[in-house]
Amino acid sequence: MELPMNPTLQPPTPRAFYGTTVVRAAFVLAIFGWGVGFYSPAIFLHAVLARTGWALPLVSAAVTFHFLFGAGVVACLPRIHARLGVAATTSAGCAALATGLLGWALAAQPWQLFVAAVLTGGGWVTMAAAGINAIISPWFVRSRPMALAKAYNGASLGGVIFSPLWGALIGAMGFTAAALLVGAAMLVIVACLCFLVVTQTPERLGQRPDGDAPGAPARGITSAHAKPLPGRQLWSDRGFRTLAAAMALSLFAQAGLITHLYSLLVSALSAQGAGLAMALATACAIGGRTAVGKFMPADAERRVVASVSYAVQIAGSLLLACAAEHQTALILLGVVLFGVGIGNATSLPPLVAQVEFVKEDVPHVVALIVAMSQGLWALAPATFALLLVTGDGGPAHLGAGTGLYFGATVLLQLAAIACMLGGRKPAD
Repeated sequence: MELPMNPTLQPPTPRAFYGTTVVRAAFVLAIFGWGVGFYSPAIFLHAVLARTGWALPLVSAAVTFHFLFGAGVVACLPRIHARLGVAATTSAGCAALATGLLGWALAAQPWQLFVAAVLTGGGWVTMAAAGINAIISPWFVRSRPMALAKAYNGASLGGVIFSPLWGALIGAMGFTAAALLVGAAMLVIVACLCFLVVTQTPERLGQRPDGDAPGAPARGITSAHAKPLPGRQLWSDRGFRTLAAAMALSLFAQAGLITHLYSLLVSALSAQGAGLAMALATACAIGGRTAVGKFMPADAERRVVASVSYAVQIAGSLLLACAAEHQTALILLGVVLFGVGIGNATSLPPLVAQVEFVKEDVPHVVALIVAMSQGLWALAPATFALLLVTGDGGPAHLGAGTGLYFGATVLLQLAAIACMLGGRKPAD
């Protein structure tokens, strides 16, 4: 007769890989980070102008300062993470962002607006590209492309959610009450995620990156040519310089085009049609990022993948440059092609860094390339506005007065491809 097994002697049920939970948390953090910090300042600008009547250049300067100050914080983020921890840093950034929201709503003097910009600019970046990368990296090595793609998709969803949400809340209860409501909800959600999820590490839970079994040999993907680059040595490395330049150039082109694209589409598609076209671009950004994360082989040359993504955006820019206002199908095809690369322009450079630099240098590399890119693209909207000119001085529209505008986008993306491919290392 077979005796029943003593339940106390049965092996414990393996715990599910916690990295999946971390990705979900990072996805939500990205919704708030980009939704409030990246997509919302344009709405803040309009609300402040309506409330105060201050000059447009003054309030626009505060928005630009918001992004420039954030770039400086990003550059320091690895050191802040090392001192405070990722979870505490993210929570503190969220608190600064929530406080800054009230500053934008309550500012009675111009200098107070710039103080608010310091808080929002320094706060949102803890939940943006470099911050999300720091949260995801301990949990994923080989499958990091897909993990980052899923987390970064929260950035696109943040724009979809917060752009109409701010309009509805401000119209219903005013800017101050709306800022208080959004800030309070964000604080509660982010604090819970940080201290319940982000604080966990694979070592604490007895797990391995990518869900590998304990004791299994580590399988890294770092290039054999990677070597430590302490101190100033990083700045003399050709791979770092070309990667930083490629990301900055592509995002400068992207930010400049997207800022004014809606206005150009309105005359061709109507306000509702232009809004749907911009939503289509966002959907394509999510699809493009997800496709690359899912289908890019682990041994793929990631600089080549990034260059192909830039080339697709070039094709979209050329179609938009050639389209007349009545050529709706051509316009939408241009929007789709340009949109496919929007998400990859942010997510692929950190994945290139993962392969080309030693593990200890990757957080510093990612923070620096993101910071330099943000510092440059913060100036793109004003720069590209100067390129929208017509011979008779009238407003530019698709088919007239946009040659320099789209031409600059194409040239910048070509330069990004040249930098990306120019930094390729010999095959392992």
